[in-house]
Amino acid sequence: MLQPTDMDWTDPECPVARAADLLGDKWILLIIRDSLDGKRRFSEFEKSLGVAKNILSDRLRLLVDRGVLTRMPNDRGTRSEYQLTRAGLDLFTLVLSLRQWGERNAFGTDERHSILVEPATGDPVPQLRPLDQDGNELGPQETLLIRVSHHPEP
Repeated sequence: MLQPTDMDWTDPECPVARAADLLGDKWILLIIRDSLDGKRRFSEFEKSLGVAKNILSDRLRLLVDRGVLTRMPNDRGTRSEYQLTRAGLDLFTLVLSLRQWGERNAFGTDERHSILVEPATGDPVPQLRPLDQDGNELGPQETLLIRVSHHPEP
């Protein structure tokens, strides 16, 4: 679990605000996307993103400091590689949700774009949808925000 105790929070009690405070930079999200796609080295991120070295270096450091990536020496001990932590891997659903939102809302009908597929079938990954205990789809009207004084058990 992330332990970012020295941060100034936008809204200290809101999980969405805290996640945005930790991950709300486009370069951070794209580094996480690339990490989920198997990129590990600084040069791979730089080539994929086309971002300035100083910005990439800063964002990688932040992701390591925030417990999303770990920095590991490669098998030859010459350069570092970045690997997703458990918290980093837990971002797959977020990145998939952003990807699917983008597929639906960020492209014109005739624009080419990438899609995520299941390797065994080649079928697009099914749309993410929150469900209630009975398997019915949940929307904002079917949810209620409450404040808790402790972290509820999953």
